[in-house]
Amino acid sequence: MTTNRRTRGHFQGCLLGGAIGDALGWPIEFDPWDSIRRRYGPEGIQELDPRGHRLAQVTDDTQMTLFTAEGLLVGLAQGLDRDPRELADMVHQAYLRWLSTQDETSRHPDFAEVQHHGWLGKVAALQVRRAPGNTCLAGTRSQVAGSRAHPLNDSAGCGALMRMAPVGLIVADPVAAFALGADCGALTHGSPSGYLPAGFFAAVIARLVAGEELRPAIDATIPILKQYEGHKPVLDLLERALQTVGRPLPSPEVLHGFGGGWQGHEAMAISLCCALAAGEDFARGVRLAVNHSGDSDSTGSITGNLLGLLLGLEAIPQRWRDGVELAAEIGGLATDLLQRHEDSTGWRARYGSRQAEESRA
Repeated sequence: MTTNRRTRGHFQGCLLGGAIGDALGWPIEFDPWDSIRRRYGPEGIQELDPRGHRLAQVTDDTQMTLFTAEGLLVGLAQGLDRDPRELADMVHQAYLRWLSTQDETSRHPDFAEVQHHGWLGKVAALQVRRAPGNTCLAGTRSQVAGSRAHPLNDSAGCGALMRMAPVGLIVADPVAAFALGADCGALTHGSPSGYLPAGFFAAVIARLVAGEELRPAIDATIPILKQYEGHKPVLDLLERALQTVGRPLPSPEVLHGFGGGWQGHEAMAISLCCALAAGEDFARGVRLAVNHSGDSDSTGSITGNLLGLLLGLEAIPQRWRDGVELAAEIGGLATDLLQRHEDSTGWRARYGSRQAEESRA
């Protein structure tokens, strides 16, 4: 028996769950485990910490996830679903719009034109800089979009992986989702250990949407991964992570054994390990995912995407749903992604023309 996850509750759970994992990990990103325990207690951070703000803050992980979704929707509204490279180019243009929210300028020749698409760039709460990754910044500042065939760099950072959940929400076929996720990852990250985890994540998300459970979805995606050149480091670390399944909950020390999560294959290993260990408990999973010496907001975000989609919005504690910024915008984008599957006309009106942002005003 499969679970229907092509619902508003599951799509919103995926994007909002990622934002909550991001916000939970953001205060302790860069901190070693000993410092986290001294600050928050022996189990580490357990609740959202707004740090003097009204709502807990999200970082570039959530920002770029939202712009990925917007770029996909703009491309699909223009009928580009038959050409993955053109769809990836629409995502690249969305990243240029994200760049403009980071107090940055772009030398891209089409920058003025792409500013007219979408509506996220007009959202005041997104006009903030939250420790964006250097590779994401450098990639979107450049004149050209990177690709797997023509990489911009040799970066294996997790910045490609952490933003890729919307690809799996929008592309039903896991093989196609993997390819598009890898293409969108390679826009900024040139190493296979950076962009292949992005493709793997997108394919797993697509399988979860179709009703599969997490471990079977992972196992079924491994053969796709093996078809790509440069997959061995990604596969080796993934297999190590899967060996922890069924054992006691992974400790911060065990997670650190996969690396700090700064690289794509490390973040994927940590996040899948924590999501598998969580069972039916969203809070347990994201708490596991952030409490380690490493890239806590990214591993929290990826784990939150997975568990939010698996378990649905209602599995996320209400205090967390009410306590994170951009919840309304996140819910709106999730609904638009779902409506695209339903082929309603509303989402096309919002993304198919220069007047898209006015429909959100």
